[in-house]
Amino acid sequence: MADLMAPDSISFTPVSSALAKVRLATCAVVLAALAAGIAVAAAASDEPGLWRWEAVPVCLLAWLCWLVPRQVRAIGFAEGPDEFIIRRGVMFRSMTMVPYGRIQYVDIAQGPVARFFGIAQIKLSTASATTDATLDGVPAADAARLRDALAKRGSAELMGL
Repeated sequence: MADLMAPDSISFTPVSSALAKVRLATCAVVLAALAAGIAVAAAASDEPGLWRWEAVPVCLLAWLCWLVPRQVRAIGFAEGPDEFIIRRGVMFRSMTMVPYGRIQYVDIAQGPVARFFGIAQIKLSTASATTDATLDGVPAADAARLRDALAKRGSAELMGL
C-alpha cells in the first residue's frame, strides 16, 4: 500500500532540530510557572497532600521531552513541480499542497528566540484563507532562499509562464 504522505519522486527537507529546543524551552518555562504556583499554594496551605501535585508538571515535561522531538522530526517541506508541499504529524499526519500559482505573498517571521537559534517561520498566503500554510523551524538561510524562490515561481505561474 502506498504511503499517502510520501508522493512519488518528492524528497522532503526536514526543518531544523532547533525548533524542538525552542518548543521545549517554551514548555519548560510554562511548566516551571505552574510548578511555582503549586509550590506557593502548597506552602501557604496546611494540607501536606498538595505537594504531590508537583509531580504533574514534572511528568508533563518528561512526556513533552519525548513527544516534541518526534513531532519536529515529522515536519518537512518540498518544492514539487507545481506546488509547495508541507508535511507534518506523527499520529495525526497532514500534508498541505499549495500550488505556486495560488501564492500571493510569502512572509518570513523571526522572533528573538528563533533568531537566537537561527530559525524562521514561513507563511504562504493565498486568496483563500483555508489554503494558507505556515512552516516553523526553517533555517534562516533556507527561509530567505525559499521566500525568493516561492515568490518568483508564484509570480511566474500567475503570469502563465
